[in-house]
Amino acid sequence: MPQSLFDVDEAPVVPVAKDTKGQLPSYIRDHRARLRERFMLGGATAMPDYEVLELVLFRAIPRQDVKPLARLLLETFKDFNGVLSAPVDRLHQVKGVGDAVIRELKIVEAAAHRLARARVMQKHVVTSWDALLDYCHTTMAHRETEQFRVLFLDRKNVLIADEEQARGTVDHVPVYPREVVKRALELNASAIILVHNHPSGDPTPSDSDITMTQRVEDAARALGLTLHDHLIIGKSRELSFRAQGYL
Repeated sequence: MPQSLFDVDEAPVVPVAKDTKGQLPSYIRDHRARLRERFMLGGATAMPDYEVLELVLFRAIPRQDVKPLARLLLETFKDFNGVLSAPVDRLHQVKGVGDAVIRELKIVEAAAHRLARARVMQKHVVTSWDALLDYCHTTMAHRETEQFRVLFLDRKNVLIADEEQARGTVDHVPVYPREVVKRALELNASAIILVHNHPSGDPTPSDSDITMTQRVEDAARALGLTLHDHLIIGKSRELSFRAQGYL
């Protein structure tokens, strides 16, 4: 029976030869100690992405130099967020990546999502707008397929719920306006913000994006709900329907 991500202690990698005392070579021990000390003293701000990624990989691969793998992951998925957000099947295709590595990466990704979400939930969207955009980029910018989310607001424009409504393909996600407004009424929301990503990286709205937004706005208005905005999340920037005059 194949092992799962939950019962593998270490990635299937070839260990580095130990010294005569059964210890890791000093250059690996010293390198890990230096990285950990730099992180504890100065934080991650001054550390390049590959070094922060090394720190994550230390737990998954305790008996090997992980710098080459950290660099390979960044080359494959472009940046740190891309590595964390990469689908499990894509990660498995990278030489040297096993279940233990994937588990550690996904733990860090989940922690990042929860931290970003905590900064916007139960907050007024106007005063926490930048944090809201950060949250959307953290959770959606590097997805390889489209995801459609709805942010539900109360009468004071406080974010009371954030829910994924649908997933789609690389360039399409099905959206049902009736289901969106029905859920808003169930939550006793007064306003909504639509959010979806463009895996291509370009947040320019398609004709179908514009048509779908108009349909949701019509359905919302008929039931006394307000559509505040529709955000399209690209790789490095977002587009606001409200700011661009589509709403």
